[in-house]
Amino acid sequence: MKLEQAIKSNKFKSEVHKAGLNILYTAWWLKTRTSKELKEYGLTHEQYNVLRILKGKYPEQICVKEIACRMIEKSSNVPRIIDRLETKKLVKRSSSDVDRRETVIVLTPAGLNILEHSTDRINTLMDKIMIIGEQKAAELNTILDGICMAGD
Repeated sequence: MKLEQAIKSNKFKSEVHKAGLNILYTAWWLKTRTSKELKEYGLTHEQYNVLRILKGKYPEQICVKEIACRMIEKSSNVPRIIDRLETKKLVKRSSSDVDRRETVIVLTPAGLNILEHSTDRINTLMDKIMIIGEQKAAELNTILDGICMAGD
């Protein structure tokens, strides 16, 4: 669906501003589609993001602060997310051997299992909806990286 159809407007200050709105709308659309898939596993986007971060360090433990730094949505309340994942027995929390004040997290076998299955589902969805080739995807990534770098 074109942006104009989605928001029922074709008045934009410029093509640049339209592109910005298009990025916001597309991000919302992708998040909505992936949320439906994650819901089947009882996961939110933020929980899935934490599980993926933990998988990147597995079998090592990772501290809560480092998880927070790696989150896609930086405003996420990581301790609360971890509480929910711990309740679901997907992660295990303990004190660091190096610094007892620091909390470290590791995936459980159940967490690895649900992450594997949910990632298969998300990958299938992405293959279906991301209908651009590798070259255009690389170009888009360069453009988006440029936008993010300009904003810092």
